[in-house]
Amino acid sequence: MNVVPTESPATNPDTAGTTGEDLDHQRAAIAALGHELRALVDATVRTAAPTEVLHQMTDEVRRITGQLTGRRRTRAEIPAVDEFPGGVRMYSPVTGTGSPLAPPMQVTADSGGVVGRCTLGIAHEGPPGYGHGGMSAMLLDELMGWACAAAGLPGMTVSLQVRYRRPVPLEAPLRVYARVTGTEGREIFVDGSISTEEDPSAVAVTADGVFVSPDPGRTRALFPHVR
Repeated sequence: MNVVPTESPATNPDTAGTTGEDLDHQRAAIAALGHELRALVDATVRTAAPTEVLHQMTDEVRRITGQLTGRRRTRAEIPAVDEFPGGVRMYSPVTGTGSPLAPPMQVTADSGGVVGRCTLGIAHEGPPGYGHGGMSAMLLDELMGWACAAAGLPGMTVSLQVRYRRPVPLEAPLRVYARVTGTEGREIFVDGSISTEEDPSAVAVTADGVFVSPDPGRTRALFPHVR
């Protein structure tokens, strides 16, 4: 479920007294680590290394993981480097440059909606050579939420109907598009599509979604860390 609350961006005590330059350096370090972790994930799902090498790598990764010491954030706690809602999400599994899971998708405004650009790798594979259908749904759900926010109608996904017309190729630049098509009360209607940058007219996946703008009470209950 893609969530875009309506409250003001939350503050985090971990950033109290932090300068903008310090925050930029922290985000750059997170993005650099995320890049290397994505490279590691890609190498892991591609490798045909012998068993003994895999055991050695397991020990090495375990050792490296042990170096990530210090306080760990709890579930639902907003990362100190994030601006939530409506801002930077460093660890988003879709757009987060610090996430080893993300493509990561870059989002820009477009006439009448928003466009996301990304490239799926082998780690996102479903059928051999093509993206997993769940990844397509996640890309669309995320971007459709961005489209709501861009239209001044932030909301939560309550329905997403996805139609798979052709497989989405891996290792090919993708173009994801979403726009708000109408509203009815608190419901926001959105559509989206995925195609390749090489041939935007050949649509691979389409989606119709319904989002709902949460009332303030519901928002506070779902996101107690947002003030």
